[in-house]
Amino acid sequence: MDQSQKYKEGEKGAWLSIITYIFLATAKLIIATIGNSSALRADGLNNATDVIASIAVLIGLKISRKPPDADHHYGHFRAETIASLIAAFIMMTIGIQVLIDTVKSIIVGEFSQPDMLTAWTALVAAIIMFFVYLYNIRLGKKINSAALQAAAQDNKSDALVSMGAFIGIVGAQFHVYWLDPLAGAIVGIIICKTAWDTFRVATLTLTDGFHPKELDLIKESIDQHPDVLHIKDIKGRLHGNQSLIEATIYVDPLLTVEESHEITDHIEEKLKEEHDVPHAHIHIEPYK
Repeated sequence: MDQSQKYKEGEKGAWLSIITYIFLATAKLIIATIGNSSALRADGLNNATDVIASIAVLIGLKISRKPPDADHHYGHFRAETIASLIAAFIMMTIGIQVLIDTVKSIIVGEFSQPDMLTAWTALVAAIIMFFVYLYNIRLGKKINSAALQAAAQDNKSDALVSMGAFIGIVGAQFHVYWLDPLAGAIVGIIICKTAWDTFRVATLTLTDGFHPKELDLIKESIDQHPDVLHIKDIKGRLHGNQSLIEATIYVDPLLTVEESHEITDHIEEKLKEEHDVPHAHIHIEPYK
């Protein structure tokens, strides 16, 4: 499966998230208003932001499928990462607003007993989102999509958020009224935490970051080649969901150009098979 097909496959997960979030956000906000639940209202607003975030991911995946052109010689794969960054900003904004609103209601003491219908709504939503999470995390790993895996983690957070809302609402039924707005505040914290995690991963990619442990494994694979006498230097960076590797290796100075070329071809193929590195540039130098 080539990169274009992978991104096209990833769009299925984005569409599933969008449709599910629109349905859940609408249901939660309406039922929260009828049943008077701060926790479910915060959960509904969370899902409303997720619609926007999922649309950003979908647009990023579509742009990433565009082939290289005169202005983008390496393709448009980083559009997916930019989409993740936009999603993080949207989630953080709403998370902070939910925190402000629920903390205000706790300070003022605006407590009320929500209807049990809001609790059952939250529970059903949690179950639905857990299954969406399972689908997207498997698909995200299959196509190695950072944006889709980030969306999957958001799906899991949403399932936990809905469970928290359910617990808060049930607690309010036993006259512990402050549990409902407290659950709403916890929802806000979880939204902010998810936004921060997404932001951290996206900025690592956009600033040409690369995980040291992964680079060590790649270096080890190169070093295993019998004709590699020493690795002078190795660098890695991410381009969307693709790893780009540059390495300088020392070989026997008596090797012919053709023999040296065969070594680089073998290493590049090995990195592609073992570490899913589609682009590797191996520079040969004579060992002294």
